[in-house]
Amino acid sequence: MRKKKGNIIDDNFIMSPKYDFVFKYIFGNEKHKDLLIALLSDILVISEEEFDGIEIINNELIKEFKEDRKGILDVRVRTKLGKQIDVEIQILPTEYMAERTMFYWSKMYTSQIKPGDTYDKLKKCVTINIEDFKCTPIKKLYSSYHLTEDESGYRLTDILEVHFLEIPKLFDKDIERDENDPIVQWMEFLDAKSKGVIEMLAEKNKDIKKAYDLLQIISKDEKARILYESRQAEISDQLTRIKSAEEKGREKGKLEGKIEDAISFLQLGVNEEIVARGTGLSVEKVLEIKKSMLN
Repeated sequence: MRKKKGNIIDDNFIMSPKYDFVFKYIFGNEKHKDLLIALLSDILVISEEEFDGIEIINNELIKEFKEDRKGILDVRVRTKLGKQIDVEIQILPTEYMAERTMFYWSKMYTSQIKPGDTYDKLKKCVTINIEDFKCTPIKKLYSSYHLTEDESGYRLTDILEVHFLEIPKLFDKDIERDENDPIVQWMEFLDAKSKGVIEMLAEKNKDIKKAYDLLQIISKDEKARILYESRQAEISDQLTRIKSAEEKGREKGKLEGKIEDAISFLQLGVNEEIVARGTGLSVEKVLEIKKSMLN
């Protein structure tokens, strides 16, 4: 611990790189484009040379729709040959993730041309989703999808490519992983909660070492620290609201089930007090249900 301007500062404090503005600082900055290239190269299994001349064309937070106001960071790049790649990192869970992914992919794809243009202007579009929640049922840390024929596996076109990196699956004992796999190392880096973990990864991966150096810089910035703590509180509040809504939904489901049971018993002529004991409802509630059945 050390003191500065009357405040105690923890020298071991390190920000989580999966928070939107931290991720943006490391991977969405023109000054650090080499790290974005390294990340893309490892995920897409493409040599870094193929990313020469890439342009970051969008690195702002997506807030177009109500359900997307969750601090989702969207870093989009365009290669020298016109291919577009969208990297998105998201902490809060989202329903209909596959549908949402295809919606945004289609917008990226169709925005390449205007009325009157020919289809040859359309270039390949790639979406990379880095999620802090499970969104596919398959037992893989990361997965990729293309448009292929069901039986033969023939790829109809190469314009579509979607990747999912699901961070929570790092802790699933049923899923195999290779600690030397650079994608696994990037996922572990993004989820790291201590300097010790990141330092071990930095020893294995030179690009993660560069990312770690940048992470240490932003973690010592007082203004960034205030913003980080604010984002942590905001995410915690939203997670609490989500959990509360889920619990209310479960309670509502239980009550509806009890009411359905009570109706069934009453239709069989069972005494109100027995129905109350059997369902866990109050006698007053059972009488109210019986009254509504008679109306």
